[in-house]
Amino acid sequence: MTDGDSRGFAGSTSLSNRSQAGIISKIRLENFMCHSSLVIELGDWVNFITGQNGSGKSAILTALCVAFGSRAKGTQRATTLKDFIKTGCSYAVVNVEIKNQGEDAFKPDVYGDVIIVERRISDTTSSTVLKNCQGRKVAGRKEDLREIIEHFNIDVENPCVIMTQDKSREFLHSGNDKDKFKFFFKATLLYQVDELLKSIKSQLVDANQLVDELESLIRPIQKELNELQMKIKSMEHVEEISQQVQLLKKKLAWSWVYDTDRQLQEHRVKIETLKSRIPKCQAKIDRQIGKMEELRDLLTKKKTQIALMMERTAKVRRMKDELQQSLSLAAKERLELEENHHRKIDHIQKMVKQVKLLEQQIDHIHEQHIKSTQAEEYEIEERLKELHDQYDAANTTLSRLREEEEALSQTLFMRKEEVEKFAREIEENERRHREIFSQIHDLRLHQTNKVTAFGGFRVTNLLQTIERHHHRFKRPPIGPIGAHLSLLHGDMWAVAVENAIGKLLNAFVVTDHKDSVFLRGCAREAGYNHLQIIIYDFARPRLNIPNHMLPQTKHPTTISVLHSDSPTILNVLVDLGSAERQVLVRNYDVGKSVAFEQKILNLKEVYTSDGYRMFSRGSAQTILPPNKRARTSRLCGSYDDQIKNLERDALNAKEHTEQARRRKRETEEGFQELNNKFQSVKRRRMETERGVMQKKLELQDIKKLNVSEASPASESTVDELRHEISKIQVGIQEKEMMLEKSLIGMKEAENRANDLKASFENLCESAKGEIDAFEEAERKLMLIEEELRSTEAEKIHYEKVMNEKVIPEIKEAETQCQELENYRGESHRKASIICPESDIEALGGCQGSTPEQLSAQLTRLNQRFQRESERYTESIDDLRMLYEKKERKILRKQQTYKAFREKLNACQKALELRWSKFQRNATLLKRQLTWQFNGHLRKKGISGHVKVSYEEQTLSIEVKMPQDASHNNVRDTRGLSGGERSFSTLCFALALHEMTEAPFRAMDEFDVFMDAVSRKISLDALVDFALAQGSQWIFITPHDISVVKQGERIKKQQMAAPRS
Repeated sequence: MTDGDSRGFAGSTSLSNRSQAGIISKIRLENFMCHSSLVIELGDWVNFITGQNGSGKSAILTALCVAFGSRAKGTQRATTLKDFIKTGCSYAVVNVEIKNQGEDAFKPDVYGDVIIVERRISDTTSSTVLKNCQGRKVAGRKEDLREIIEHFNIDVENPCVIMTQDKSREFLHSGNDKDKFKFFFKATLLYQVDELLKSIKSQLVDANQLVDELESLIRPIQKELNELQMKIKSMEHVEEISQQVQLLKKKLAWSWVYDTDRQLQEHRVKIETLKSRIPKCQAKIDRQIGKMEELRDLLTKKKTQIALMMERTAKVRRMKDELQQSLSLAAKERLELEENHHRKIDHIQKMVKQVKLLEQQIDHIHEQHIKSTQAEEYEIEERLKELHDQYDAANTTLSRLREEEEALSQTLFMRKEEVEKFAREIEENERRHREIFSQIHDLRLHQTNKVTAFGGFRVTNLLQTIERHHHRFKRPPIGPIGAHLSLLHGDMWAVAVENAIGKLLNAFVVTDHKDSVFLRGCAREAGYNHLQIIIYDFARPRLNIPNHMLPQTKHPTTISVLHSDSPTILNVLVDLGSAERQVLVRNYDVGKSVAFEQKILNLKEVYTSDGYRMFSRGSAQTILPPNKRARTSRLCGSYDDQIKNLERDALNAKEHTEQARRRKRETEEGFQELNNKFQSVKRRRMETERGVMQKKLELQDIKKLNVSEASPASESTVDELRHEISKIQVGIQEKEMMLEKSLIGMKEAENRANDLKASFENLCESAKGEIDAFEEAERKLMLIEEELRSTEAEKIHYEKVMNEKVIPEIKEAETQCQELENYRGESHRKASIICPESDIEALGGCQGSTPEQLSAQLTRLNQRFQRESERYTESIDDLRMLYEKKERKILRKQQTYKAFREKLNACQKALELRWSKFQRNATLLKRQLTWQFNGHLRKKGISGHVKVSYEEQTLSIEVKMPQDASHNNVRDTRGLSGGERSFSTLCFALALHEMTEAPFRAMDEFDVFMDAVSRKISLDALVDFALAQGSQWIFITPHDISVVKQGERIKKQQMAAPRS
């Protein structure tokens, strides 16, 4: 081998120590295809076999395929093996020697250094014989040949191991991507692995179906086994039932004795309880009598006190009236003096003005006497006429303005009242809107937790506290009472019942004083102060009220429309609330008739459905209206309707508020416009008044001036004026003296009025306390009278209870107790006959079961025993043996099928693991193919890319030729010349060869359609690759191989020319 042999692949000399196992050393053909006898010895490295067409080159590769077990069709040269027999011969022999040396040798102790595979073909049969190195037969089965093939990894159907002429031609000429993919899939053995995995998956599916069918076959047997087991258990129960029947008979006999003992004990306790009620009732009667005496004494004292207070208040009222009259007269006198004082001041001012006018007249007379002319008189007359006209017009305007001002003032007052009215309406609607939303909030809270309706969050906190300390109570408290009540006939009487029961709805009931004290502590802990607590005996049964003690009316009572699961609650309402004597009616008129006109016995109060309360105490008849601030009824069964009605009311209130605001805004705007108009008219009126006064004064001045000018200015007129001035001045002095006197009188009148006012206020203040005390005394008197009547009614009630209920009940209980003692003796005698009492005590007694329950149980057991005895005719031992036999059989099958299922699951997991590895390896092989393909193309300056799609099962090759580098143009192989395409395909084949492993490889007519340059490069690449790769290579070509470099590892052989 020359130095150039190692240029392409560095380190190829390192393969000199490669394994010699699996290499073909010699091929001998006899009567095979065109060869009568042919022997070819092959080198360990590269072998070139050349020859003319028809010389039998391709028959060598076909012989290799046949020797290693390929079928005739797989060689693509014949349809049956007998077609390979040379014409005129009866048999054919293919003999292949394989080296078996090195670490990878196959059974070297059996075969030695060489394994001989001999395939003999006749017209009817074919056989394969495996021989050792000495030519002795070792094996002759196909499995042995397959074992050798698998050991050496010889796959003659893989085109990368043996590429026959047909496969080479098909590979080189095919432009179909799917065909290339098939070639790649087979060459990389992915096809075999894929088919193998699919076959395993199909087999696993079939195996799972088979196991499912097998498991379904044992289900009927399992059903029979279950039925048999139930039958055995039923038969076992028959004996148990018989024993239970005997035991129940004994228990039943003694249970009548024990039940009678229990009834006797209850009656004795009842008698003691009833007898203990006599002193209690008597004590209550005595207490009510004492209370009545105290109330009568207090009533007498209160009446005396009221009589004295009435005398004192009558005297105070008289003094108050007298002071009121004196105060009115003093105020009237003071006002008259003030008016007189103002009149005198006005008169003095007028007299002063008159003096001034007279003095002005005197001055005018002197002046006009000098200046008077005829023309001036004419002007004065014209001026007077003009002033008269102006004065009359101003007076008319002033009257009109005054009327307009008065009308506007009245309108403004009315508008102001409307604005205030709307403001009050808005405030009322907003308050009502807030109240409605508060009620809606409460109702929604009650919907969530009904208990909150009777005390809010305080009662929930109290109940939680009671729950924490429940073990400290003798009996758990009951409450609130309202939470334990419900209405029987809908919500029609809800308002009436709530008004009738009142504060009792929020109360709690305890059984004794100790529980009451502890409950009060719990209430303080929960922040619930002033909790109403009622002490009542929980053991007391529901009170049975005789009809003659109830109101004789068709209308319902409070107690008749209520339901409670607790008899204690109903007893409390009767004893403390007199609910049995409160009558409910539908409307106001019927209520008045029932309460005041019909005179019904045992009637305490009447309540209407809308909340009116009516009652009479003696001759006084009282009607109390419903509480407007009362909340919606808390006893309603559903709050939805109330919430809807309240939401509708809230919406109406909001709409009314908006309407009132709109009307108020409109009215305020109108009020502002009217006020502006009123101020304008007022200003015009005041200006007109000033103009009228000015015109009047001017007119008077001109008239006086005209008079003075008309008469001769004589001294006598001036003297008269001066005399008149003197008289007026004297009058002014007299008036001023009188004014001082009236001022003093006015001050005295004001002092008297103030004194009277102070006295009146003191009297009113002192009288207020006495009048309030009188009213308070009257109220207390009514309360005392009502309490007295209530106490008297309670005394009568307790007396009736004593005489009509307690004593008769004691007598009745004593009679029943005597009868029970007699019955107990008879029952004990009968039970002793059946079995001794000690037997029952040894069995645990009869606790927890009544005679009725035991009797019913005994009847059921007898019936069941009779039915079970008639159902079964087989022996229980036979059934048990049959059950055990079937159970063993089905258990074996279940264990077998379970093992099958476990193995199948393990196989399924292994298959999934191998499938994932297969997919990962397929991806890696796709990448490796592109890298190696590019590596081979670069030897000729070409680059390329291989695209593999496993989903579409296509493989495409794209190459980039050196002349296309400037254009960056990538072309498919179909656009290349024949030589370029053959070279690129050869590079693709070499890349595939690098990805496969085999001891030898063979290629037939690999260099067809190549030009000389491409063939030279391809042959060099093939040789370098073969030497570097390390396997044995067999190249068959009809062309000249002189261009192939020489070397000790390269062996060339020439086939003889075919005979003509």
